[in-house]
Amino acid sequence: MRKPLILAAILLLAQLALLAVHPSGAAQPPSSEGLDVGIVFDVGGRGDKSFNDGAYLGGERAQKELGARVRFIEPGEGSDREAGLRLLAAEHMDLVIGVGFIFTDDLTALAKEYPNVHFAGVDYAVATDSTGKVIPPPPNLAALKFREEEGSFLVGALAALVGHSKRVGFVGGMDIPLIHKFEAGYKAGVHQVCPDCTVIAQYAGVTPEAFRNPGRGKELALAQYQSGANVIFHASGSTGLGVFEAARQTGKLAIGVDADQYQEAPGFILTSMVKGVDAAVFDAIKRVKDGTFKGGIYQFGLKEQGVGYVYDPNNRKLIPDSVRARVEQLREEIIAGKIQVPSTR
Repeated sequence: MRKPLILAAILLLAQLALLAVHPSGAAQPPSSEGLDVGIVFDVGGRGDKSFNDGAYLGGERAQKELGARVRFIEPGEGSDREAGLRLLAAEHMDLVIGVGFIFTDDLTALAKEYPNVHFAGVDYAVATDSTGKVIPPPPNLAALKFREEEGSFLVGALAALVGHSKRVGFVGGMDIPLIHKFEAGYKAGVHQVCPDCTVIAQYAGVTPEAFRNPGRGKELALAQYQSGANVIFHASGSTGLGVFEAARQTGKLAIGVDADQYQEAPGFILTSMVKGVDAAVFDAIKRVKDGTFKGGIYQFGLKEQGVGYVYDPNNRKLIPDSVRARVEQLREEIIAGKIQVPSTR
């Protein structure tokens, strides 16, 4: 009698653990036909109007164009992220996607544990050995990486050309190598067109919470504006909403990140450095559907149209034609290999 009771208790505890994960979309287990995809969002979740929303758009497009059934999971704290990935892998989804570098270790472990499930990691942090040689991800895991430094280079040049100041600002989220790529490219772009300009670079923190702290973002931005910067580029998730508030308050300009963030502060967003997270997610799903999915490292830069900057009717008045022409020239030089953009500080 005790054994059945113990078994029932274990199953109940397992179910309660999974309830800590907040799924959206279809809650049905994958079917035997069609394409089943699971996407677990990063810190900040849906509605960040940036990174996670880009992944959502990629999944939504796959639903419409490929007939995929996509299940979205928005985790809470800590182990919830791993629980979300494990839930999807255990259901033998055709593809499980983790959005953000923070999923790297969990994706690597689960890809080895479930060799028949395809995995993809947006901003997967590729490891190196003691000699500096890249350690490839498991054969069923695609590392979707972006050359953020290339897009950041262009908005850095833009900031220096329209800022009318020898000082420009940068607000990063978590102080990590991934965000250093944004900073390094931005600084290089600034100095390409203004060698004697100063870039003030500050970070919101050293934990993932640094990506969702608008108060801290506003505090850093106000200090940078007050020190003479007229344009600030943020790479900080929803922390950047505070940067936008500071731009409105001071009447100065900010640069968005990952997606077009103009609507967050119309008239005060010079441009946004965009990453094709939606396109990368859609591409991974399509590869699974087409039977061409392979593990490995996939890079998306200017050449692949994986990064860029926004120039449209909303911000055209803020960017003189001569500045636009100069930035486009720099884009072509990067694609042609004439300019090598640094990815580290």
